[in-house]
Amino acid sequence: MYAIIETGGKQYRVEEGRSLKVELLEAEAGAAVDLDKVLMVKTVDGVKLGAPYIEGAKISCEVLEHGRDKKVVVFRKRRRKDFQKKQGHRQHFTRIMVKSIQA
Repeated sequence: MYAIIETGGKQYRVEEGRSLKVELLEAEAGAAVDLDKVLMVKTVDGVKLGAPYIEGAKISCEVLEHGRDKKVVVFRKRRRKDFQKKQGHRQHFTRIMVKSIQA
């Protein structure tokens, strides 16, 4: 059984017992979080599709940790113009563990 959810403007495939890294959520480490933007659920019986979301479906998760990703370096250069610009960015994330899928 798996589901496709939307959080932080991105879509993720989730399964029970798996952990994944999503955009930063406003919850403390160890707290329980319910994600209700479920787009699709695949079960043994078949597939449920939402339009755009499935009503009454939710994913129960536990927040494991917060952190920052690897640095992404943005380097711009215009040749023969003596122009160089280097900038770095580290994106914040939340690692969650999927406890149950209810659909």
